[in-house]
Amino acid sequence: MAGQTIYLDHHATTPLDPRVLEAMLPFYGARFGNPHSSSHRVGRAAAEAVDAARAEVAALVGAHAGEIIFTSGATEANNLAILGSIAACQGDAAFVTTSVEHASVRQTAAALAETGRRVTILPVGPDGRLDPVQVESVLTPAVGLVSVILANNEIGVIQPLEESGRLCRRAGVRLHADAAQAAGKIPVDVERLGVDLLSLSAHKIYGPMGIGALYVRGGVALRPLFHGGAQEGGLRPGTLPTALCVGFGAACRLAREERAAEAARLADLRDRLFARLANALPDLRLNGSALHRLPGNLNISLPGVEAEDWLAAVPELALSTGAACASGSQAPSHVLRAIGLTEAEIQGSIRIGIGRFTTVEEIDRAAALLLRRLAALRRDDG
Repeated sequence: MAGQTIYLDHHATTPLDPRVLEAMLPFYGARFGNPHSSSHRVGRAAAEAVDAARAEVAALVGAHAGEIIFTSGATEANNLAILGSIAACQGDAAFVTTSVEHASVRQTAAALAETGRRVTILPVGPDGRLDPVQVESVLTPAVGLVSVILANNEIGVIQPLEESGRLCRRAGVRLHADAAQAAGKIPVDVERLGVDLLSLSAHKIYGPMGIGALYVRGGVALRPLFHGGAQEGGLRPGTLPTALCVGFGAACRLAREERAAEAARLADLRDRLFARLANALPDLRLNGSALHRLPGNLNISLPGVEAEDWLAAVPELALSTGAACASGSQAPSHVLRAIGLTEAEIQGSIRIGIGRFTTVEEIDRAAALLLRRLAALRRDDG
C-alpha cells in the first residue's frame, strides 16, 4: 500500500524491499569506495561487496559468479545479448525471436532488420505460448541467435523454454532468454533451460532501479556495445555502482529464499481476485494461458468496456492497461494482438500485478472497487 493507493502494478516495478535498502545504505556513506580501486582497503572492500552480490545474482539462476555481467537493467542486457551475439558471429547471421517480446527485444530486432539482417518473428498460440516446433523449423546454420522471453511482461505467460533450449543446443544455435519478469517468481536455472544468455532486472524483484545483469555462459563470445574500460570482462565498461550491486544481490538472495512460499501466496491472491471478478462478470476474459502464467499476474478483458475509463474510475488502484515500456504509445498491445484479440478486446484489457506486500484485504477491496465503479460506468453509458 502506498498511502491510500493499492499498488497492483508489480510488472512495471516492485517497491524496494526494506531489507534491500538496509543492505544498500552503508555504501552511500562510509563504504563509498570505488570497487575498481584495488590498491587500498577502501576500494577492496567495495570490490568484495560487489563480488558477494554477483555470487547472489548467479545463485538465483544456477550460474557461476564469473558468468554474471552487471548492466544498467534488463533493457541493456537484452541489447548486449542480441547485438553482441550477432556481431560476434561469422557472416550475416540471422536473428529469431517471437511476436510477444519486450520492446527492448522487438526494437533491437527491428534495428537489425534495418541493417539488412534476416529477422524471423515466430508466432504464438492463442494461449500466448510458443510451440517449440516453430523454433525447430527455423534452426539453420545461418541463425546466430534465438531470443525468447521466459515470462511475458503483459500477460504473464511462461514459455516452454526447456524444449527450445534442447533444440537450439542440438542445432548449435545460441539461445537467449529475457527473464526479467520470471527470475525470483518461478524456478529459473540456466542449465535446465539450456540458455546461453539470460537477462535480469533488479527492480522487478524488489531491488533498486538502474541495475540488471546478463548471464553469459562460459565460452560464449560477445562484442561489447560500449568502449572505455576493462570492467566486466571488457563487455561493459564503466565504474560499477556498488550500492546498486549490493541491493541487487540482496534482492536475489531474498527471492531465492522466499520464492516458493511467496509464489503460492501470490497465486492464491490472484485466483481470489479473478474469482471475485469473474463471478460478477460472466463475460470477463482471461488473456493468456491460465495454467502457464506467473503467480501474481492477471490480464483481463471485458467486452464493451474501455480499460482507460475503467481505470480512471478507480484512482485508489495502481493498475495498467499494458506494459510500462509502452506508456505514452497509442499503438494497441502487440502481445494481445499476437494472441488473437480484437482491437475492441485489446482496448478493454487491463494488467494486474500482485506482489510481495499485497494483502488479502487489499485484494478484496480492489475487487469491490472495480465492480462498483464498473457498474457506475455502465449506468452512465446506459
